[in-house]
Amino acid sequence: MGARTNKIVVTGASGLLGRQIMAEAEKRSEWTVVGTALSRTSDKLQKLDLTNEEAVRGFLEREKPQAIIHCAAERRPEVAERNQEATEHLNAQVPGLLAQMAKQIGAFFVYISTDYVFDGRNPPYHVDDKPNPLNFYGRTKLAGEKAVMEANPDAVILRVPILYGRTEYLGESAVNVLLGAVRDSGKQTKIDALQARFPTCVDDVARVLLDITSISVGAVGEGVKGIYHFSALEEMTKYDMCRVFADILGIANTAHLVAVTEKPKVADVSRPDNTQLSNAALNDIGINTSCMPFKQWWTKYLSE
Repeated sequence: MGARTNKIVVTGASGLLGRQIMAEAEKRSEWTVVGTALSRTSDKLQKLDLTNEEAVRGFLEREKPQAIIHCAAERRPEVAERNQEATEHLNAQVPGLLAQMAKQIGAFFVYISTDYVFDGRNPPYHVDDKPNPLNFYGRTKLAGEKAVMEANPDAVILRVPILYGRTEYLGESAVNVLLGAVRDSGKQTKIDALQARFPTCVDDVARVLLDITSISVGAVGEGVKGIYHFSALEEMTKYDMCRVFADILGIANTAHLVAVTEKPKVADVSRPDNTQLSNAALNDIGINTSCMPFKQWWTKYLSE
């Protein structure tokens, strides 16, 4: 194995996507990876409060990374709605500040955004389609995008849909959490069977992010910059996902899962019906956008 010549900082590295980016970077011989976290720290992760500008600046000056992949965010729409000031700070202000600092130290910067910047009325969505978020979470992520681009026009914004992967607890993913409902046959659970989702594995997202970063760091001329989308192509409702889990687990009776085919009259948080993202822009620059099939990944994972 050759010398690890470049350093990546991953924020939110204790989270579902952040952990997988760390693992992917460690597999690639050219990268040294440093992860940050706030509450779930470990020997591999450095504690860093991203809302503390002085601490963040000192950290980056010490580490001198060639790239920063910014995953840390409040990703739960209901929590965002309840804690608007803190969410706005973390999702909108912090990304702009980090992008500015990255530019100052000459580091390539990637901001992870969401399909929820769209209203779900005219899929599939391309990178130049006009955003129109329906909820506060989506509005803060869109504000983060704008802050990043204003501070650092050479940055990359990667919008992704609902994610799944290896979790430390089921609630880390809105997909993984469905396993609990499927397994708990003694409890009736209402499951959305209306809104189209495109569940995407963090293994694939991490690979794409490292591919983008690898061709951008130290690039002669222009590297990758601007907005990109990455998504798996399998369309499923949450109820569809539950049926896949039940099939893999050999649960024949799924009467405890109640398919909901109508929108609630009063929803805590408005969610778009179909925010399918087009991979065309990534395909155009030669990035591999293939994905592990949903059932294939889960069959392997649940047999481990």
